[in-house]
Amino acid sequence: MIQRIQSIFLFLVAAIMVTVLFLPIWNKLDLDAQEKVTLNAFKMVYSSYDEAGEPTVMASVDTFWISALAVLAAGIALFSIFQYKARLRQMKLGALNSLIMGGCLGMTYYYSTKGDQMLNPNTVGNFEIGFYIIAAALLFNSLANRFIRKDEKLVRSADRIR
Repeated sequence: MIQRIQSIFLFLVAAIMVTVLFLPIWNKLDLDAQEKVTLNAFKMVYSSYDEAGEPTVMASVDTFWISALAVLAAGIALFSIFQYKARLRQMKLGALNSLIMGGCLGMTYYYSTKGDQMLNPNTVGNFEIGFYIIAAALLFNSLANRFIRKDEKLVRSADRIR
């Protein structure tokens, strides 16, 4: 029963978590000092710009935990789609996936605070689309869990009637 609504939500979770790998998550720009910090799923790059506008990388930090958690969440969502015969297992996988995506959000916040300390504290950093779509994936995952739970209640009520 791959055509169920929760399968669509789980597929959206997987697609969103894969797109997190390719989108920027956070950045901070200091126009006075001509410096910029950019965070994506793989690296946090601190760069400075010269008079010609050419960037020079001053420091780089690997943020592979964000990408590892995003890939793991996408894999669990795809695996959960095909567990439609074991709805209780699907609910457990959904709860695990929520924890992993929460960890992904936590890691992005951790690295953004680290990047915030690199530049002038008076300037404000901006969360980009990559951060917000992780929250959207969490929403889709909770909707999928809701519909899985609804199916399980329907099956249990039908068993009770028999």
